[in-house]
Amino acid sequence: MSATGDDREYREWARAAVQLLQGPVYDDEPVWKLLVENAAHVHRWLAAIGVELVLDESEGFAYLSQPEPEEESGRARLVRRRPLTFEVSLLLVILREEFEHFDAAGTDSRRLYLTAAEIRERISLYFREKTDQTRLVRELDRYIRQAVDLGFLREAREAGGAETVYEVRRIVKAKVNAGFLEEFKRAMEEHDRSAGRPGGAE
Repeated sequence: MSATGDDREYREWARAAVQLLQGPVYDDEPVWKLLVENAAHVHRWLAAIGVELVLDESEGFAYLSQPEPEEESGRARLVRRRPLTFEVSLLLVILREEFEHFDAAGTDSRRLYLTAAEIRERISLYFREKTDQTRLVRELDRYIRQAVDLGFLREAREAGGAETVYEVRRIVKAKVNAGFLEEFKRAMEEHDRSAGRPGGAE
């Protein structure tokens, strides 16, 4: 039996759709060109199953979003939501701010790289009360690994064999949006109250 025109057309962009279902796609991946060229087809196919394609060509990433509330629509959740701890949320906010400074500097590069030591230095400012530095470094490295697992950081190369260099993925600019920041502000206020601090974060 020969394939229909629709079948052949689907096979051309199915690889891009499948990879999106597995996680974000970036412009340095082989499937990126296929996705951009067939964005309309992929968008229609995903919309039929209740998922939205978010494609930002200027920033060089694409990911899937599933509007809320999925319970009312009767559709199963296809886009996995992973709850974030306060510490990982804090790290993502810091990475978002790093991109603000990076883009404002007007460099020729679109890629932001930070060493593990630089990331630890930035987030450790919020844990000054911890005196056990060895334990603190272990905890901060754990948060960094979680950011890698979530796709916000990518190991880029070794810096002299001592410190890993991470690329901060530009998708953090889209994910850490106004809604995320508002939720984080409430979480930080709660964190301050539980720590016995009289005011909010400065």
